[in-house]
Amino acid sequence: MATFILQQTTKLTKMVQTKLSSFNATVGEEIGQELGAQFISAYRTANPTDVTYYYVGRNILEQVLAQPGCVGMRFYNAYNEAGEKTLVYVGVTAQGNDMLSVTTVSADGQLDVQKGIVADRVRTGSGGGGGTETSVTTADEGLWEF
Repeated sequence: MATFILQQTTKLTKMVQTKLSSFNATVGEEIGQELGAQFISAYRTANPTDVTYYYVGRNILEQVLAQPGCVGMRFYNAYNEAGEKTLVYVGVTAQGNDMLSVTTVSADGQLDVQKGIVADRVRTGSGGGGGTETSVTTADEGLWEF
């Protein structure tokens, strides 16, 4: 009985948190390869010379998401110091704020404010418009070509 009450309390807490803020860990969903390919194809048709994709490594994503109070990430379109399109990405709090600073409690019980992680250094690629085409191999679908 105690387990049931705990489960129901947890569900209710999540429902209330979701209603209070649109910035939570549940935003986003898996859309499948077919719909994903349709989205990509439509973008490439409308923007044949634009950057096709951005690649970000797992390590920096995990570092951003591991910050205390981080419920997700925000990706900003930007130009780097060489004038190339890139993404700048930061953690986001449940209140919808960029995590430009993070407050933690030190070992001696003092509050410590540190700079939040603001990241870049993505890799980009392009297809069409003279670039190289991209394909992804998946276990159950074979070759996914754009």
